[in-house]
Amino acid sequence: MIFTSFPIIETNRLLLRQLKKSDASIIFFLRSDKEVNKFIKRPKPESIDDAVAFISKINNGIKENEWIYWCISLKENPKVIGTISLWHFSEDKTIAEVGYDLHPDYQQKGIMAEALKAVLNFGFKTLNLKEIEAFTHRNNEASKKLLVNNKFIHIANRIDEDNLNNILFSLQNS
Repeated sequence: MIFTSFPIIETNRLLLRQLKKSDASIIFFLRSDKEVNKFIKRPKPESIDDAVAFISKINNGIKENEWIYWCISLKENPKVIGTISLWHFSEDKTIAEVGYDLHPDYQQKGIMAEALKAVLNFGFKTLNLKEIEAFTHRNNEASKKLLVNNKFIHIANRIDEDNLNNILFSLQNS
């Protein structure tokens, strides 16, 4: 997973690109908003400086081939409305976890479904992953529906040791 340049992804409506420091205010919002984080267990930023530090950490991790993290925007408007990533790669780089979040104003519009399809395609065709996993809170009905609609299978016998409220879904490369 070594990129000579960051892999920008375009879909019918969306542009998935690398985070920039100028995205700090929306990253602060996405990582601190009560609605966005209702089902996510992660550190909450205290300030814009925390969001800038997070962006630096993400971009350094991309350089180190630890993960790939896109911000999501509509093609006609460069404002970031969400994020999606592939991370927690297995040692042999054949399995990755997908993670995502989306501004509440853009939920239930098929945006994350479109972004997820593009990232799954990238993961399977470009990175040659064998499997993509997704952990989601057992009560996050929208996320569970998104995963099932994209052919993910619930793996009932796996437990997320870091968050016992999470359940695991998996999609094998066909």
